[in-house]
Order: sequence, then structure tokens, then C-alpha cells
Amino acid sequence: HQKSLSGTNYSHNVISLLPGRQVHAIECGCCGMAGAFGFEKKHYDLSMEIGELALFPAIRKAEADAIIAASGTSCRQQILDGTGRKALHPAQVLYRNLRFDTAP
Repeated sequence: HQKSLSGTNYSHNVISLLPGRQVHAIECGCCGMAGAFGFEKKHYDLSMEIGELALFPAIRKAEADAIIAASGTSCRQQILDGTGRKALHPAQVLYRNLRFDTAP
């Protein structure tokens, strides 16, 4: 979602400022959800196939304590459905770390 609007540099740069955090951008295209596209029954399988191209495998390879961030609501839902991992909005990552609350 964010990639299509403005790019991920803003989120990447801000989260990189947090002490003790390393940011790794996943090189992938669309998560497969594309707004409401993946919610439609006729598009569900294709939506999941798109997620499997790069995004889902990268998230599955991430450490269990890695924080997954995605700005789009549908992207976060797709990540949860495709990997079982809960993704946070970048603002949530900032908020939790500025409060010194690192619980995922």
C-alpha cells in the first residue's frame, strides 16, 4: 500500500532512528490483497498466490521476535491470513518503542 502511494523510505528512515532497532525492507511487490480484491471469494486464491511470490516466504523466515510493519490495513490482514503473523502499522511501532513497550 505504502509503496504505491509514496514509497517506504519515510517509514524505514523513521523506524531506523529507534535505538536498538534494525530495519529490513522486504523486496516484494503487492501483498496480493490490493484493497478489497483479496477479500472477494473469486480472487482469494490469486491473492494468496501473489503473497507467496515474495512477501509470505520472507515473513516466515523472519525471527519469531521480529516486528512486522505494514502501513496498509488490507496488507496487515493479508500478512495475518497468509503467515499467521500480526503486522503493526509503522505508527504503532513508533508508539510502542517511544513508550519503551516492546511487546509485539
